[in-house]
Amino acid sequence: MKRYLAVDIGASSGRHILAELKGGILHCEEIYRFPNGAKEVNGRLYWDTDRLFQEILAGLKKAGEIGKAPDYVGIDTWAVDYVLLGEKGERVGDVYAYRDARGGIASEKVHERIPFPALYARTGIQFQPFNTIYQLYDDKETGRQDEAHGFLMLPDYFHYLLTGVKKQEYTNATSTGMVNAETHTWDAEILSALGYNEKLFGTLSQPGSVVGAFKKEIADAVGYNATVILPATHDTASAVLAAPITERAPYISSGTWSLLGIENEGAVTSEEARHYNYSNEGSLRQTFRFQKNIMGLWMIQQVRKELGDGCSFAELAALAEKSPIDVTVDVNDNRFLAPKSMLAEMESVIGKRTVGEIAYCIFNSLAESYKKAIEELEEMTGARYDKLHIIGGGSQNKLLNRLTAEKTGKTVVLGPTECTAIGNVLMQMIGTGDVKDLAEARKIIRNTFEIEEVTL
Repeated sequence: MKRYLAVDIGASSGRHILAELKGGILHCEEIYRFPNGAKEVNGRLYWDTDRLFQEILAGLKKAGEIGKAPDYVGIDTWAVDYVLLGEKGERVGDVYAYRDARGGIASEKVHERIPFPALYARTGIQFQPFNTIYQLYDDKETGRQDEAHGFLMLPDYFHYLLTGVKKQEYTNATSTGMVNAETHTWDAEILSALGYNEKLFGTLSQPGSVVGAFKKEIADAVGYNATVILPATHDTASAVLAAPITERAPYISSGTWSLLGIENEGAVTSEEARHYNYSNEGSLRQTFRFQKNIMGLWMIQQVRKELGDGCSFAELAALAEKSPIDVTVDVNDNRFLAPKSMLAEMESVIGKRTVGEIAYCIFNSLAESYKKAIEELEEMTGARYDKLHIIGGGSQNKLLNRLTAEKTGKTVVLGPTECTAIGNVLMQMIGTGDVKDLAEARKIIRNTFEIEEVTL
């Protein structure tokens, strides 16, 4: 029986989940978990990629120690962040975190060279101040790009450290804002107009592609050999593959960010889509997720952090349930992207409030933003959706789910929770041929996991 391992790394934590397919049922087991978070150095935000890779190795070693060494491994992370490589394959400088302010500053200079409407028409990627295209312009201005001989998104970089093979995976590459939505390749005109080194951007590989076997020193360190297979390395792409969608229904991948959208065969780059700030991010077989980025549970995560993590998410939700207030904020306002204090930022908008009232306002505001995004989606597609799938950690938040059902008027379908890791391993299985295609993968999900519905 083949054994698969998903290494799923989010902005706040990472996990190693083993999976086996037995009789059409997916058997999953979390064997390792570790914390993550951007580190601040002199006012700049970075990822500690050296520590993250050591955590990856520690989880791989743990699998061998418990007698469950995987045959195949795949890594996914959040989008947009990347590593520059030097002539000998070494990392060039520190790895910036997307919440660092540099992208927003550089975006204005990028738009002077290529106005955003022209960028959107070519790539279909919504404006976010941290998009890779803007971060790279900062690298160009500071000279970091001059030192670079390679460019890899974070999961591609970790795959490279495991195997010595450099592959640029399609779904994550589309998040950069530099992949043409029609050709599904790096857009040479964009790269040229911005003066980026086109040699950094090679052939894009599809999910399911083989990267390679562990390097000898990695195999020696973890105690076994395995083959790395590309999942959809953008965590949202993996998550949506695990959504048990049986019809063209919208989804919310609910975590630090909330990604709301539908699956589409082609990109939608209309003026209306640009106005509503919808994005066209790559999915399996060069299809798209037509979706909108919404701030998500980041706000409540920061509230909990400020309280010293002494209050669990469940306790915060319980406090919110007891403290309803008819006040909302715009969760997509940049003021909530990386404030020094989320509690202070909330109070600057809604006044002095209890923790429960602030938590309720955040959940209520998220549900309101979902309602607005679905209305926009229905307007653009001309369709009426009866169901809304919520996957990821946010699917466990009963208050948020109820508020979402109330405001949208949709039947809310919940689960699975660990959808990113599940989508990761199922994509590996499609790559090896153990699972025929996405339709079969979703049948496995429906057979394996309890899917709950909320109807009001």
